[in-house]
Amino acid sequence: MDLDGVDLDGVDLDGVDLDPVDLDPELLPVLSGRRELVAWLVLGFLVAFLVTRFVTHAIRSGRGPFRDASVGGVHLHHEVYGIFLLLGAGTAEFAYRPAGAAGALLAVLFGTGAALTLDEFALWLHLEDVYWSREGRSSVDAVLVALVVGLLLLVGANPFDADRADGEGVVALTVLVNLAVALVAILKGRVVLGVVGVFVPLVAVVGALRLARPHSPWARRRYAAGGSRAARSLRRFPPGRRNGWDALVDLFAVVPPRVPAAAAP
Repeated sequence: MDLDGVDLDGVDLDGVDLDPVDLDPELLPVLSGRRELVAWLVLGFLVAFLVTRFVTHAIRSGRGPFRDASVGGVHLHHEVYGIFLLLGAGTAEFAYRPAGAAGALLAVLFGTGAALTLDEFALWLHLEDVYWSREGRSSVDAVLVALVVGLLLLVGANPFDADRADGEGVVALTVLVNLAVALVAILKGRVVLGVVGVFVPLVAVVGALRLARPHSPWARRRYAAGGSRAARSLRRFPPGRRNGWDALVDLFAVVPPRVPAAAAP
């Protein structure tokens, strides 16, 4: 307690504790151990993604010294660098288990490799270069979902960190049920809710109970064509409907303008 400048004449201080206040370390969010490595991984992932999108936009617009890389006339996608970084950093982590600065460096390299690889997720999915097309937006979707997972791990969320007092069987059953509910949410097209729900079960339940998007796997298999649920889904999600997630993806992805339909002769 700082009493500098305070006139204490005539004040009875018997029984008053004047020692410095001790703060409970649990009240101070300190990144250490596993969460510190997650922080470095997330930082490497985020910086690599932002730099990659800046460079690819510069190449596309012809600004700056950046150019596409090629070997023997074959375009070298940046996911190739990411794959090698993932393999190298992952192997080094499993083989040597370094601590301190070396462990942090491996976490940054792994996060960088993950960002470079996921930034071309659409290439995995379509097996063709759709980076600057509407289909290429799925790469940004994948990166943002991975970033959400990283942030959840950073704040300490863990789907396997459950009270084991009731036994391993109950814990395993709880985790499996939660994963199943999260999977239902994802199949309904509620990908973000499903992924977050793996760590926060209530979010998964909300996503699983809500109406499926019209083009989701759940709607295609379980909503009869022309049925009431299919009609409700189309009314809820009409073609061209946009939300906040789409606006966020727009910051990084370029969508080509729609080509107007040719007039009938």
